[in-house]
Amino acid sequence: MMGLMASDETRTETRTETGAQAPAETRTHARVDGGARETSAEAPAARAWTTWTTRLLIVGIVLAAMNLRPAITSLGALLEEVRDGLGMSGSVAGLLTSVPPLCFAVFGVTAPRLARRFGPGAVVCAGMVAITAGLLIRPYVGGTGGFLAATALALMGIAVSNVLMPVIVKRYFPDRVGSMTGLYSMALAFGTSVAAAATVPVTNALGGHWQPGLAVWAVLPALAVLPWIPFVRNRKAPTSAAPASTAQAATSPRPEGGQGAEKPAEQPPLRITRSRTAWALAVFFGLQATAAYITMGWMAQIFRDSGVSAGTAGLLLAVIMVMGVPLAFVIPRVATRLPHQGPIVLVLGVCGLAGYAGLYFAPVGGAWAWALLLGVSNCAFPLALTMVGMRARTGAGVAQLSAFAQSTGYLISIPGPLLVGVLYQHSGGWGLPIALMSALMVPQIVVGVLAGRDRTVEDEAAR
Repeated sequence: MMGLMASDETRTETRTETGAQAPAETRTHARVDGGARETSAEAPAARAWTTWTTRLLIVGIVLAAMNLRPAITSLGALLEEVRDGLGMSGSVAGLLTSVPPLCFAVFGVTAPRLARRFGPGAVVCAGMVAITAGLLIRPYVGGTGGFLAATALALMGIAVSNVLMPVIVKRYFPDRVGSMTGLYSMALAFGTSVAAAATVPVTNALGGHWQPGLAVWAVLPALAVLPWIPFVRNRKAPTSAAPASTAQAATSPRPEGGQGAEKPAEQPPLRITRSRTAWALAVFFGLQATAAYITMGWMAQIFRDSGVSAGTAGLLLAVIMVMGVPLAFVIPRVATRLPHQGPIVLVLGVCGLAGYAGLYFAPVGGAWAWALLLGVSNCAFPLALTMVGMRARTGAGVAQLSAFAQSTGYLISIPGPLLVGVLYQHSGGWGLPIALMSALMVPQIVVGVLAGRDRTVEDEAAR
């Protein structure tokens, strides 16, 4: 895309300050900016650099997305071994299920400010470094406090990257929000599934000790640091990577006097809390995150307590997670083609209600069908990310909306897994927890339909 825009820019016929057409030999790529003129010889290099950075950025997005959940799912696979190894109490182990959304809410809100100061690429790069350090040291720091602190460090890196992924997509791929959101959502689902399925076999292959079984997941974020390094040095998006309006402005006639075009006035931050769409999107994000963390934390146990073997329960959970790989690519592409994303919200919600109903009435007989339905329902996450990119017009608006929706949403999701555990402990069964999960699906559908309306937070905040 960037290479094509750069090529189009080289074909633009620029004009002199008086309006006359420039000579043929300077029409290829002539731009006056403070008296400096770019020659046509620079155009091929610019095109090559733009194409190279585009491909590198796509690789960086995919690798970063793959690292946004293994810190959580790898720990879940070895939670019993970690508890025994650290002497962790049951209550502290239960709190671990709510630590990820808490860290996402606390640290995610800082992402826009960091991005404005250092650039989104630099912040994502730093996030990958934090994930690497946290995953590498947490198995070996010793003690519950050190383990929690190292886990929080990794989750901090995940939190800022979570918020800035939609911002980077909007900034560099403004005309491909759906496909790029689908790509990194698919990579995120893939990383989640692989970590859940491979942690135990990898641990056994490394001698059966939980420390190397957790530490090995630091390799992937370390690799993800590399493609982001050029974007630390180049904080500004390439000219050809900017939205069309920006590219057109670069080739439009300059004001007389040889001075560059006037700098656009900085837009004040949005009063995002004035937007009903922003609130609807935040609540939708929180409810779908609640369902996701309940699924990751408790679904395998629900199947096991219903009479399914431990191995089969793990496979059923893997099926739920794997469903997000293809659908995370399809749903955002479909969503961007619709003026209203409410129908998709409704389909996902109905699948969730059907899955929970089947889990309540026939948990063993239709276990595979319920896993498929719940897997489809859990794909509300890529839909929420897509709507973040669609409900704001500008990159700054997307950054604010992403931070607000994700931070508020993760705060909303914190009590869910804990409440499920409390209901299960006091009722002695899974009837009440499943009823709670089903009940939460109804408001998720309602606020999702409201968030899917064709409007922008800038317009609502202005009113």
